[in-house]
Amino acid sequence: MRIAIVTDAWLPQINGVVRTLGKLCGELEKRGHEICLITPSDFRTLPCPSYPEIRLAVMPGRGVRKALDDFAPEAIHVSTEGPLGLAGRRYCVKHGFPFSTSYHTRFPEYLSARVPVPLSWGYAFMRWFHAPSSSVMVATETVRQDLKARGFTNIKEWSRGVDTDLFRPRNQDILGLPKPVFLYVGRVAVEKNIDAFLDLDLPGSKAVVGDGPQLQELRRRFPEVHFVGAKTGEDLALHYAASDVFVFPSRTDTFGLVMLEALASGLPVAAYPVPGPLDVINGHKAGILNENLEEAARGALRIPSDICREYALEFSWRGSVEQFLEALRPFR
Repeated sequence: MRIAIVTDAWLPQINGVVRTLGKLCGELEKRGHEICLITPSDFRTLPCPSYPEIRLAVMPGRGVRKALDDFAPEAIHVSTEGPLGLAGRRYCVKHGFPFSTSYHTRFPEYLSARVPVPLSWGYAFMRWFHAPSSSVMVATETVRQDLKARGFTNIKEWSRGVDTDLFRPRNQDILGLPKPVFLYVGRVAVEKNIDAFLDLDLPGSKAVVGDGPQLQELRRRFPEVHFVGAKTGEDLALHYAASDVFVFPSRTDTFGLVMLEALASGLPVAAYPVPGPLDVINGHKAGILNENLEEAARGALRIPSDICREYALEFSWRGSVEQFLEALRPFR
C-alpha cells in the first residue's frame, strides 16, 4: 500500500514523535509498504516562536498538494497539527479523501505554559483540526478517555514499542558520576516540568540528556546537575544504562516513549500519577508513581533491574505497527 505521512515533527528534531515515526516507517517498509514522508525538510522554514530548534514550513500548501498528487497515495496520515498538518488536512477535505490523524502532544497545555491563552481555545482548535479525521490515533487509554470527554470522536488506539536490542542493561558507565544516578531524558522545555526533578533532594547525582529552549537557563540555575545535551542511538542507550533511576517529571505527555527505553535498559521509573506514566506503569512493580516525586525516586532505587527489563519486553513495535495499519482508512 502507498501511504503518505504528513508531519511537522521530523529530523533533526529529537523527540518521541520523531523516533516513533522513524521506527514506524522502517517497519512499514519492511512489510512492503511504500511510504511518502512530507516533512519540513522539503520546504522553506522559519524557527518556531519560543522554540527555535523546531522549524516550521512556510506556506507549504502548494508543495504538499504537489507531493500528494505525484505520489497518488492509497492512504494519508496527518501526524501533527502544524503548518504541514494543516495543509495535508486541507488537501484531504477538499478532495473528499478519508484520512487519519494522531494526537501525539497536549498542544493546548504546552501553549498555555508559554503564552496566556485559555486552555479551552487550544482544545477548540484541536477538535476542529481532528473532526474530519476518520480515526484519531492516541497512545493510551487515559488520553482516549480524556479526549472523548472533551468532544473528540473516532478515537483509535496506537500504542508504542521499544527497541530492546538497542536499549538494554550494560556494564559500561560512561557518566562516571557519584552513584546513584537519577536520569531525565527528553526535551528541555518548560512544559516538561524538569524543575520538579532538579529541585529534589536526592543522593548521588542528577543527569539530564536532551536539548531545548530551557537548557541554558537550567544550566545556570542548577550548576551541580550533569547536562550532556541531546543523544541518539548507541550513545543514548549507554547513558540510560549508566544510570540507576529514570525520573519522568512531565504532567502533560500523552505517552512518554523514554519511559519504555529506560525500562528496557533496566531502569525503574519514578513519575507523577498522571496520564502517560499511569498507562505505561499501570500499577506494575517496574516503577513508582507518587505526587511526592522525591519519595517516588528514592523508592525506585529498591526496584530490581530485571523486573524493569522483563516488563519492557512486553512492548513490541510489531504490535504498534499493526494497530497503525488497522486505524488507517485507505481510499484507493
